[in-house]
Amino acid sequence: MEWAYMIMPISGVDVFWPGLVIMGLGVGIVGGFIGMGAAWVVTPGLNILGFPMAFAIGTDMAHIAGKSLISTMRHGKFGNVDYPLGIAMLLGTIAGIECGAQVIMWFEQIGKVDLYVRILYMGFLFMMAWWIYLDRKKRKEKEVAAEEKGEKLDKLAGGIEWYKTVHRLKIPPMMHFKVANIHVSWLVPIGIGYVTGVIAGILGIGGGLVRMPALIYFVGCPTHIAVGTDLFEVMLSGLYGAVSFTLKGRTELIAVIIMLCGAAVGAQIGAVATKYYAGMGIRFIYGCCVFVAATSIAQKLIARIYDIPLLDFTSMVWILGGIGFMMLIIMRRFCQGAYKEIQLHREAKAAKRAAKK
Repeated sequence: MEWAYMIMPISGVDVFWPGLVIMGLGVGIVGGFIGMGAAWVVTPGLNILGFPMAFAIGTDMAHIAGKSLISTMRHGKFGNVDYPLGIAMLLGTIAGIECGAQVIMWFEQIGKVDLYVRILYMGFLFMMAWWIYLDRKKRKEKEVAAEEKGEKLDKLAGGIEWYKTVHRLKIPPMMHFKVANIHVSWLVPIGIGYVTGVIAGILGIGGGLVRMPALIYFVGCPTHIAVGTDLFEVMLSGLYGAVSFTLKGRTELIAVIIMLCGAAVGAQIGAVATKYYAGMGIRFIYGCCVFVAATSIAQKLIARIYDIPLLDFTSMVWILGGIGFMMLIIMRRFCQGAYKEIQLHREAKAAKRAAKK
């Protein structure tokens, strides 16, 4: 199996390159679908494949920028991107990413980067999984309450609606975002951008881990708009992060190119698949994905602390298997939706021909 391994010239590690292709394809589909760079999977995944954590973060930043560009272009065609909102958030994100990158360099100097980043990753991912569970729980409660009143709950209604409280913040200037159809204080998008930027710099993500749900729950974006806008912002912040980490010598460009070969195809599929899912369905798959990533990192951490090599292997199988399973679920709905569209198109053509006769 020597042919399947490649030495990375900058980091000097020997990596299973087919794993990079599979990861690129999988996170391309999943990331394009749930509206983020999926670095919460890729960074620990690269670390599991053998990259030191600092290199895993820098390499994934560069991968994020390329993949998110492809997804943003596709979502833009569906009208799911609020560009002014994404740019407003970028103002805070850039400052946040640089702060986070400096923290990582400090972790590296004291020799604690792997341990601290894994612990932070686990905490954030389990928090996000709980967040989605709470959202679905409250949505179900609202559905039951509506049924008792003989009413039907709006399909676009969510469970958690913290944005209603945030919208009471009236610090000028107030900003109106046409595509998302929201009117908020300038502090909201810039503040969310800064917080997610700090997280991006520390954890090596484009910020989508928290930005997509933050756009829904704190800004009030419809789910599909949050997905497209988040990918646009991830693309911009990922590009800045990639340049920052490359200048620090922590980006493995060969690995980036290999992953983008799979991501170029996967991102297109994931973006189109959002057409065939309701907002709550997208949020549910997001929650499943972050749970898979969190448990994988937990296995890796336990393996290092208690010297259990088997858990190193199972963590890699778990995260790659989880990506593969979510990818198959999305692909299944994508194929079903595309098939129905083709059938409807054919029926419409047949009806037109029959009307002409």
